Amino acid sequence: MRHAKTLSASNYDAQVTTCTFNVELILFNKSLTRRPNQDTYLEHLINLKTNIMKKSYLAQVCALLIFCLLFTIPANSQLNLPRGSQAATVTQRIGISDVSITYSRPRVNDREIWGSLVPYGMNNLGFGTATASPWRAGANENTVIHFSEDAQIEGQAIPAGEYGLHMIVNEDDSATIIFSENAGAWGSYFYEPSEDVLRVDVRAEDAPHTEWLQYEFTDISADGATARLRWEEKAIPFRITMEVSDIVMQSIRRELQNQPGFNRQSWEQAANYALNNNGNLEEALGWIDAAIAGQFFSEKNFTNLNIKAQILNRMGRTAEADAVMQEALAMGTVLEIHGYGRQLIAQGRAADALEVFQTNAKQNKNTWPVDLGLARGYSAVGQFDKALKHLKIAEGRAPDVPNRNAIAANIEKLEKGEDIN
Repeated sequence: MRHAKTLSASNYDAQVTTCTFNVELILFNKSLTRRPNQDTYLEHLINLKTNIMKKSYLAQVCALLIFCLLFTIPANSQLNLPRGSQAATVTQRIGISDVSITYSRPRVNDREIWGSLVPYGMNNLGFGTATASPWRAGANENTVIHFSEDAQIEGQAIPAGEYGLHMIVNEDDSATIIFSENAGAWGSYFYEPSEDVLRVDVRAEDAPHTEWLQYEFTDISADGATARLRWEEKAIPFRITMEVSDIVMQSIRRELQNQPGFNRQSWEQAANYALNNNGNLEEALGWIDAAIAGQFFSEKNFTNLNIKAQILNRMGRTAEADAVMQEALAMGTVLEIHGYGRQLIAQGRAADALEVFQTNAKQNKNTWPVDLGLARGYSAVGQFDKALKHLKIAEGRAPDVPNRNAIAANIEKLEKGEDIN
């Protein structure tokens, strides 16, 4: 049995070149229409062999490039496969602003965490440029915290933006939260103290077991929340707050210059927000005036006149406020006027509230809830007998069971001599 002869790379190239030369020569001879002289023929043979050698060299180069590509692409590519520490993101809204933390979640997996897997203090991790590194406060890439607006961490200011989140954890349960301007590094291997934007000191707390590292937001309030890292049997909290009113006012100013500014209700909402959230009252007055008159969308109504009157009252311009409110009462619905009366009671203006309820009763006789309003008005000024009389009338006109039940409970209060407001 014959064995195939193995060709070396050089023998293979030589045979390919020879074969190519022979084919080219045959084609050339067939193309001749007459016998050439010897010099011309020899010159052509030399040119033919030179061209074939060039083609062979180019073919070898192309083959080499293809070989390199085939073997380097798999080495550089990485498949999208599950990680041991899965990625997660948690987000909390504060007012109209967002705080988000993106991190990876390692597992306890029967390991000793604090002081072992997470060593205390700063440590040389044996890789990267950092000689003393904090903990990455997670796994894999940087744990990243993002603030959509300026915030305060434990009372210290931090600008809006994205930060690498690191922690120094100590054996006595003291901890330092580090916010680094470098949010794109891998872990803490390249940590640089010069890139710190903020450091705050907090205390770690004992907590129920958490198998997979977790960030959560707790203690939610109108202007803040507590971010809390939990792992194993420890929790590390830090308080985040924002100047919500200032942020909203800045947002309102921008929005009124855009599409929302083309409708009356936006200007009413803007003025009302400023009124009730310690905003600039002069600015609020300008906004409500725009809703009332002077713009293509302006329309005078009970709602915007009521807001204007409240702003004027807050500014100490009581006489102007009363005049505006008298105009509003003339165009208010029975429910709008009733609501205004209750508003006055909440402000401690019981006598004024009674007058409003009486006006409502004159303008909207025998209509729900005018008698309920009169009952509240008389009760506010201490005239419980009159209040009881109107409350019993209101009970018969109540439109539904919940209102009838509430009135029945208030009748019992009045019979005991108690205010129903």
